[in-house]
Amino acid sequence: MVFQIRGVFLPLFLTFFAVLVISSSALQENSRGKHSGNSNSLSQINSNSVLVALLDSHYTELSELVEKALLLQTLEEAVSKHNITIFAPKNEALERNLDPEFKRFLLEPGNLKSLQNLLLFHMIPTRFESKHWPVELNNPIHHISLCADADDEKIPVIGKNGEKFVGMAKIIKADDIIRSDGIIHGIERVLIPKSVQIDFNTRRSLRSIAAVLPEGAPEVDPRTHRLKKPAPPVEAGAPPVLPIFDAMAPGPSLAPAPAPGPGGHHHHFDGESQVKDFIQTLLHYGGYNEMADILVNLTSLASEMGRLVSEGYVLTVLAPNDEAMAKLTTDQLSEPGAPEQIMYYHLIPEYQTEESMYNSVRRFGKVKYDTLRLPHKVVAEEADGSVKFGQGEGSAYLFDPDIYTDGRISVQGIDGVLFPAEENKPVPKSVPVAKVVSKPRRGKLLEMACTMLGAFGQDCQ
Repeated sequence: MVFQIRGVFLPLFLTFFAVLVISSSALQENSRGKHSGNSNSLSQINSNSVLVALLDSHYTELSELVEKALLLQTLEEAVSKHNITIFAPKNEALERNLDPEFKRFLLEPGNLKSLQNLLLFHMIPTRFESKHWPVELNNPIHHISLCADADDEKIPVIGKNGEKFVGMAKIIKADDIIRSDGIIHGIERVLIPKSVQIDFNTRRSLRSIAAVLPEGAPEVDPRTHRLKKPAPPVEAGAPPVLPIFDAMAPGPSLAPAPAPGPGGHHHHFDGESQVKDFIQTLLHYGGYNEMADILVNLTSLASEMGRLVSEGYVLTVLAPNDEAMAKLTTDQLSEPGAPEQIMYYHLIPEYQTEESMYNSVRRFGKVKYDTLRLPHKVVAEEADGSVKFGQGEGSAYLFDPDIYTDGRISVQGIDGVLFPAEENKPVPKSVPVAKVVSKPRRGKLLEMACTMLGAFGQDCQ
């Protein structure tokens, strides 16, 4: 009886188990299909989307920055979840009205997160039309932006004297672009979150490495070779008192900064600390690790530079970035003394900034700077709004200006490794030349004697 029951129910049990397996696999395929459908919807945004409208709009500067910041996928996900409102700065606000140093900071590859936070700070995950604007100044509406680092900092939407504001920016084109999944308002200026401002200030002041100005040495009057005395106090409203020599002397924009002569038993400058400081700046700045490694580990140039600065010399370092240093071959670095010779050609015994070098090449065309690799000089000229060093394929552009400037050491980032021009040019093949027999030349005294004899009617043999 038991075997019969088992014989009857066993096929039914196997059939029921097979149905369960098939149904569970169908559910898994259905869920996978849903997920794949979502991913396809993200990659295929509706052509009538506000995101497509932004990329095709007259806000070209903002759309270019969105693409450079790699935010398209993030915005696609935001549009697929909810309506968004974009406060789009006009092109002039991003192109001409923005501080050039701040814009350079945003476009550096290492500051991609700051650029993303800045752009996402102009977007809120809510549809906010002009009819929703508050009328009274004392009744602002605060919105949380899409910026992840600005959760605690909300964007205030304010109405004042019949005009609309978002933060400190005035709305110049309300409801400029309207779509079913979002809306775009034109604003007159850029909104900057506090997190981005803090990152920029930290980078600019380099507080993390304590790059401080060195202690000043006594100034020497170049005419009298005596120490300059401080100028007497001037009453308020009186004309400025400026010596004639100082008034006629070129400023730092066209000439190297004045510095005391080398030597002296007081050693007014701590060169070792300053060299360590600028090398730490290279490491914190990023992209110049190879240059710092050569100065410290591969050679003893860091110590030599410290001694030079302690003795009163000034230096301008043309620092190739890591991409440029990676192009050096093993043969170029393996020869004895090769790293030192390469670096010597990138050390200029003058204090030059990006402004002074650019003004010089703009005014004089080509400028030759002495290097510590004597007697070779590096040639600089103006090209594409920047300073180009070298000639031909071995040239390099100054693209990372004023990485470190403290009055004694100036570091300028370039995108290539410089080499001096070849001294020994290939000798052309010798061509046989017919011999020409010339008469022996007479000396000057003999010619004068013959002239005198000729005057008396005698022949000179």
